[in-house]
Amino acid sequence: CSHCHGFNMVNAGNYAYDLRKFPADQFERFLDSVNNGKNGRMPPWKDSLQTNEIKDIWLYVLTKGKS
Repeated sequence: CSHCHGFNMVNAGNYAYDLRKFPADQFERFLDSVNNGKNGRMPPWKDSLQTNEIKDIWLYVLTKGKS
């Protein structure tokens, strides 16, 4: 994730979404984006990540990069 979204979710101003701004009440949207990719820029990860791994990433996203 950090390759595009940045270390501690601080990206370098590239096209990647600032995950620190992701709405905390939209886990299903996050899950869909991770599994299926987004706008042809973010690849789908459904064949590489298990749901429990995505949930762990989600918990990190909820920290806004502060843990």
